[in-house]
Amino acid sequence: MSVKRINAGPRMSSAVVHGDTVYLAGLTADDTKADVKGQTAQILAKIDKFLAEAGTDKSKILSANIWLTDITTWSQMNEVWDKWVAPGQAPARATVEAKLANPALKVEIMIQAAK
Repeated sequence: MSVKRINAGPRMSSAVVHGDTVYLAGLTADDTKADVKGQTAQILAKIDKFLAEAGTDKSKILSANIWLTDITTWSQMNEVWDKWVAPGQAPARATVEAKLANPALKVEIMIQAAK
């Protein structure tokens, strides 16, 4: 089975397609001055973009891991997530509090999806 790498760099790829499964890296916002809602919206737009490049979409998401630097912002992140997720197609999901690589980051999301 072939492996397709999307936005491949020296350290990591933004997405990897193997067979009928798409693996997205942990994605973060580019505008780190945005609040949790703004950063979440940026990340979800990136997810849409990479899934499209891989030949799939958010209705085929299997699982999501979400990291928040402050778990008390969970409802703010969910406000954006709930409007974005495909109705009736919510993936298995975990959300935890964690320290992220850049202190300005508030959210990181990693997705696995079917093609």
